[in-house]
Amino acid sequence: MSSDGRTEVPFSAIKATLKKAVGALRTAHVPFMLGGGLAVWARGGPNTDHDLDLMVRPEDAERALAVLEGEGMRPERPPEHWLLKAWDSDVLVDLIFEPSGLLIDDDVFERADELDVYALRIQVMPLEDVLVTKLHAMGEHQLDYESVLEIARTLREQIDWHDVRARTAESPYARAFFTLVEELGVVEPERASAAAPLRLTR
Repeated sequence: MSSDGRTEVPFSAIKATLKKAVGALRTAHVPFMLGGGLAVWARGGPNTDHDLDLMVRPEDAERALAVLEGEGMRPERPPEHWLLKAWDSDVLVDLIFEPSGLLIDDDVFERADELDVYALRIQVMPLEDVLVTKLHAMGEHQLDYESVLEIARTLREQIDWHDVRARTAESPYARAFFTLVEELGVVEPERASAAAPLRLTR
């Protein structure tokens, strides 16, 4: 079991479930994107030992769950309003349609990259969106700077940091994250685009 209480599963099992889910959703013509830890891994980040995040539009979530149930996965409808779940043996598939700070809509799909993931050509959630949702999900009782710091260290050159800053500016936890990565020399401090104009008074 990992430090955050989630059960670790072999990465090979997660990849097998990914192939199974991708095949089923494509056959049923349900649009989806790869998100979470696998979206990071697909771009050269670390392996994930937890669950498999698939991002779907809200209107497609129930249909996606039914498709996975038809493949023998066990469906679960948690009390959280922003996702549905399906279990493929010990591998958890999260069908996420409204993560923190973001609604999965046409704009998010248009920003997605099409990448080769384990011999599959899949739309993958942008790294900026992954970080925005992770930073917005932070709170007093849910602080996981380790995962976002690891993303920043391994993939910093692929990330539009100005975009992430702008979209998380209201979060004190995101501001603390940027202070941390700046002090560690991982991310350059944001520079003002122009000096503030002088205001003349009488």
